[in-house]
Formats: sequence, structure tokens, C-alpha cells
Amino acid sequence: MKYLMLLLASLLSPVALAQETAPDALVKGITTEVIAIIKQDKEIQTGNPKKIADVVETRILPHFSFARMTQIAVAVNWRRASPEQQKSLTEEFKTLLVRTYSNALSLYRDQVIDFRPLRMRPGDAEVTVKSEIRQRGAQPVTLDYELEKTPSGWKVFDVKVGGVSLITNYREEFSAQVREAGIDGLIKTLAAKNRGVRSDKT
Repeated sequence: MKYLMLLLASLLSPVALAQETAPDALVKGITTEVIAIIKQDKEIQTGNPKKIADVVETRILPHFSFARMTQIAVAVNWRRASPEQQKSLTEEFKTLLVRTYSNALSLYRDQVIDFRPLRMRPGDAEVTVKSEIRQRGAQPVTLDYELEKTPSGWKVFDVKVGGVSLITNYREEFSAQVREAGIDGLIKTLAAKNRGVRSDKT
């Protein structure tokens, strides 16, 4: 699964595209841009953490709906959290995902990405952009993006690798932490983990 995570980071970055651009066209366009950045930047290819983090924060994060992603990961406990707790959970989960996507981006090589035709009806507010990742010597892997239409354009709220949601994988862990120490305990655990990551980079 860790190997497969490298595939998602290559597909999401802001592009000067109109807000009304179809979600599949958006993902295809940003795929091309990020792959070009990776291929041209030797420091990214050698794993420079600062350069990788910069690409993640400037090219990837603007296209994620972190509130929705956090809500999915926290599940029923999201409704039990206060607005302040929801904000803290979202910020800490965002930081956690930055590390995930940074690791994925550092592992990118020369995978070929094929997109399937988009199935979308007029007025749909949520769609799935489906793709397949091919690499020599390995079986193809499906990579699907769940997007929602927001006032600021289409945003990704989940990524599925081989049909498995990377966001819902956090549910069991988060639920156990809430049972043990409450929502504030989950926030503290995420914050401590993120502080450790930031310390490692300094």
C-alpha cells in the first residue's frame, strides 16, 4: 500500500483552468503539470524534503476539501465535536496528509497514467474520476478520485487505490483514540505526531 501511495501525489496541483472545467479535464491537466515538474527538478527526484513539501503545499493542497476529508476520517465523532474541535482536527489532519503526499511524491518514477471516460450527468455535484496506473513489470492499479463541486471549483475529498479508500483507512485508528481519550485526545495525538514530523525536517 505504501508503494501505491506514490501514485496519488502526481495527479493533483493547481492549474490556471476555468472553474467550470470538467473534473476529468482538471485532473488530466494537473497531472501533466506535476509530472513535468518532477521530471525537470533533480532535487525532487533525489528526495529533497523542502522542495517536495513546497510542491505539495502549492500544487496539491489547494485542490483538496480537507474539511470533508476529515469528516470522513473522523466519522460519527465529527458530529460530536465542537466547531473549535472540528477546526483543530481539520488542521492537524491536513498536516498529516502533507506528510503522506510528500512521501508519495518522493517515490514517483515513470508510471503511465490512463484516464477512463467520465460518467457524469448534468447537475451532478459529486463525481468519480477513474484512472489506471501502469508500470513495466507490475500489474495495473486503479486510482480513483472522488470530487465534489464547491463554490471555488471541484475539490478532491477521497482517493481510492485499488478500490480502497485512503481516507477511511484512518477511521479505525481515530475511533480507537476517541474511545480512549476523547476528541481532545485525538487532537493531541495528531498534534504530537505532526510536531515530531516537523522536528525531523528542521
